[in-house]
Amino acid sequence: MTEIQFQSGEDFALAMDAGDPLAHFRERFHLPKMKSGEECIYLAGHSLGLQPKSVKTYIEQELQDWAQLGVEGHFHARNPWLPYHRLLREQTATLVGAEPCEVVVMNSLTVNLHLMMTSFYRPTTQRHKILIEVGAFPSDQYAVKSQIKFHGFDPSNSYLEMKPRPGENCVRDEDVIAMIEREGSAIALILLGGINYVTGQWFDIEQITKAGHRQGCIVACDLAHSAGNLPLQLHDWGPDFAVWCSYKYLNGGPGCVAGCFVHERHDHAWDLPRFAGWWGHDEAARFQMAPDFHPMPGAEGWQLSNPSIVALAALRASMEVFADAGMQRLREKSLQLTAYMEFLLRQMASSGLEIITPAEPNRRGAQLSIRFPSNGRALCKTLTAEGVIGDWREPDTYRVAAIPLYNSYRDVYRFSRRLAANLP
Repeated sequence: MTEIQFQSGEDFALAMDAGDPLAHFRERFHLPKMKSGEECIYLAGHSLGLQPKSVKTYIEQELQDWAQLGVEGHFHARNPWLPYHRLLREQTATLVGAEPCEVVVMNSLTVNLHLMMTSFYRPTTQRHKILIEVGAFPSDQYAVKSQIKFHGFDPSNSYLEMKPRPGENCVRDEDVIAMIEREGSAIALILLGGINYVTGQWFDIEQITKAGHRQGCIVACDLAHSAGNLPLQLHDWGPDFAVWCSYKYLNGGPGCVAGCFVHERHDHAWDLPRFAGWWGHDEAARFQMAPDFHPMPGAEGWQLSNPSIVALAALRASMEVFADAGMQRLREKSLQLTAYMEFLLRQMASSGLEIITPAEPNRRGAQLSIRFPSNGRALCKTLTAEGVIGDWREPDTYRVAAIPLYNSYRDVYRFSRRLAANLP
């Protein structure tokens, strides 16, 4: 990252936008507006990404084919529906640093997590614990605890949390590795949020995966806040599986179909138990409707049902934008945008504002999480009414993210001014 000497005035933000080679991508998205017609300062892409303008065209094509072809659209639509999910395979693999056979777009995140744990969480009386970071997204906590109970174990004994040191907000990677080395013989599964949804901390997936595998643990990631936010190298880093949603940084729309990675070393692991569905059955024989399940190799073998074509169409529109922009270029801009936001926020430190996201660029993505000394929730509501859209997470955290695809330096500057004007 080229080091830039940030400045406080609006002229600096305008100059940065004028020289930004990715600035034109903002025009490919719909930005929410206030009643006055002024564009909102949208800093909630970590929660729901904005709609690409091309989504309408992509979806209308499928509606037109459905209207004109009916069931024959599975074979004769402009983009036949039967193999439609494969239109996303190469782009998805590139986005997360995987081989095409290792990824599939299907279901929702928590459904995929349960499917993966059905296959990869195989507890024994000696090795039954699941290691997860404290404050993981609630759905992950619920899924993990329910899997532990399903297998006849007690979460009070089998649910193992990584916690920050006293007085710190984030878990140190070296402490995670130390816990794995200490508890590894009893750990069946390590499940990391690639980025913790509250603090914005990015875990060192590669080193933690290596540490887990040295102890014989299965290693997995929830990449809901990582996919489309950070350059990922899942194949090389080597986790056994990963899951993510597509409606945050990937801009697929609310509740959009999710993604799943299964490392290719498991491509032909036919002995792994799995919940089966006909879309994961051997494609060449799928329509023979035979009674016995024979899974396809790779991640596709974990599919259950045919996916929503409308949802896939919306995601295709966004993935085309990612393909045009390139994840590495987006990361370079993201590093600068986030550093600029941090620079402006730290000028308000006298108000008691605290950034709990790690300061090191290699330990965070686009999100910054902020704590205020008092009345933080009320402040969040005031900012929303003024057209600044971030989000509040109980009990005390305000989250904002400058998304390099559609946020500008001026967005960040305007946010800082409106925040400063409302601080005590």
